[in-house]
Amino acid sequence: MTFKEYPDREMLCLSLADQIASQLAQQLRSSDTASLCVPGGTSPTPVFETLSGADLDWDRVTIFLGDERWVDGEHKRSNSRLLRRHLLRDRAAAANYIDLYTGTETPDEAAESLAEAIRPHLPISVVLLGMGNDMHTASLFPGADRLADALASDAPLVLPIRAEGAEEPRITLTRPALADAMNLHVLIMGPEKREALERAQKLDATEAPIRAFLDNATVHWAE
Repeated sequence: MTFKEYPDREMLCLSLADQIASQLAQQLRSSDTASLCVPGGTSPTPVFETLSGADLDWDRVTIFLGDERWVDGEHKRSNSRLLRRHLLRDRAAAANYIDLYTGTETPDEAAESLAEAIRPHLPISVVLLGMGNDMHTASLFPGADRLADALASDAPLVLPIRAEGAEEPRITLTRPALADAMNLHVLIMGPEKREALERAQKLDATEAPIRAFLDNATVHWAE
C-alpha cells in the first residue's frame, strides 16, 4: 500500500483527478479503450467535477460504478444520479456509461447480464474506491449476506448483496473485478477514516472488506 497525505481536501481532489486522467490517457495510448470504475457518495464529487473537464478521448472510455443501490436512477439515493450530475458532463459526457441499475425487480435478476456487460472492460484501467467508517467498500459490508462469496478469488464479477446497515438491496462488483485493476486508488478524508484504515490493516477482509484491496492500492487522505 502507498499512502499519500495531502495538506487539504482541495489539493487531494485536484491531484487525484489529475492522476486518474493521466492513467486513463496512458492506457489510451497503448489500447483502443480504457475503463474507469468509481464509487458513489459525496466525497468523490470534487474529483469527478475536475475529472469531467480532462482533455481525454472520452468516447473511448467506459465508466461504471463499483456498486449501486437498487433504486431508480432519479431517486435521491441513486449513485447513478450523482454520477450524471458530477462526472458524466462537460468533456466526460462523451464517455460510455454502464448503468448498474437495470430496472428489474431485484438485483438478483440483473447480475448475470451486468457481468457480461463489464467483462469486456477487464482488467479495469482505473478503480477508485471509497471506504466507510465500518471499513466497507463498494457494497461489501461487514456482515453482508454474500460477503464471503464476493471476496472469494473465484467470485462472479457482479453480485447482489444485502446488509443490515444498507437500506436497500445492492448490486456490487466483487473482489476479483476490483482488485485486479491496473491502477487502484482509495479516497478517504478525516481522522475517523484514517483511524478506520489503520484498524483495517490488522483485520481479516471478512471483518474489514477494504483490507482485500489495500496491498496494491494507493490511499489518498486529507484531514
